[in-house]
Amino acid sequence: MSGYIKDTKWEKSKMPAYQSRTRTRDRSNVLNRPEFLSLNQPFRTSNAEVRGSARRPGQIKHQQSQHPEYLQESTEGGKDRRESLKLPEEDCMQLNPSFKGIAMNSLLAIDICLSKRLGVCAYTSSPWGSVRSMVTLLALTGHGITWICGTLLCLTRSNTLAGQEVLVNLLLALILDVMTVAGVQKLVKRKGPWEINPGFLDYVAMDVYSFPAAHASRAAMVAKFLLSHLVLAVPLRILLVLWAFLVGISRVMLGRHHLTDMACGFALGFLHYSLVEMVWLSSSACQTLISIGTFSWSPFY
Repeated sequence: MSGYIKDTKWEKSKMPAYQSRTRTRDRSNVLNRPEFLSLNQPFRTSNAEVRGSARRPGQIKHQQSQHPEYLQESTEGGKDRRESLKLPEEDCMQLNPSFKGIAMNSLLAIDICLSKRLGVCAYTSSPWGSVRSMVTLLALTGHGITWICGTLLCLTRSNTLAGQEVLVNLLLALILDVMTVAGVQKLVKRKGPWEINPGFLDYVAMDVYSFPAAHASRAAMVAKFLLSHLVLAVPLRILLVLWAFLVGISRVMLGRHHLTDMACGFALGFLHYSLVEMVWLSSSACQTLISIGTFSWSPFY
């Protein structure tokens, strides 16, 4: 009985050592799994690298002194390899974008989503495709060619100096609006929310891109100009403001502009009106321009 007790005590004393050996063997078995084999493998270098590293520093300096072009090529090759390893900026994800970038991207996403939802007359198969022709006619009332031709026609029929003064300044404001909007559109080159090809009149008026909205800019400028220089009744003034807004929103319904394009167009139209008021031409200057335009001007009189 005492011998049996001694044996059990000896086995218990041996148990921790046995368990430690078992844990070590299990750990080695885990590291021998296929997915962990790369952790156990020593770093291998190619024979060429070993031979290159085995060279003496004196031999390397001697080769560099004898072949300087080899040193230049090797350095250029190293730079090319480092540049090729760099990822392009558009492929790199910004892990910590700024608050301004997040806000701008969110606003642009909302703008595009709302503009697509409002483009109910973009195609004939759209939800409001049946009234597309009427919306197109409404947008045509704010076209640059329409207003320039109409102003020239009224100028030829006008007989008063005050009327001619207003019409000449309006014509200059329309030309300023067309040229400024065309220049900004050419610089920004923003496409519309829907893939719609511009029409012939759009190419003539250089209204090809989306930002800013040329019709909205022209409607805002013309409405403000007429409200300032014509005596109109209150209902007509309300209709004029409503017309300017409907012209701007009609282009969004046709899928040609975003909401932000329309808003910036309205702001640009008010800016054009302010510029024309600052450089307002007098009646004598307008008569001189009319004389030059009709080829009846003489510098000696």
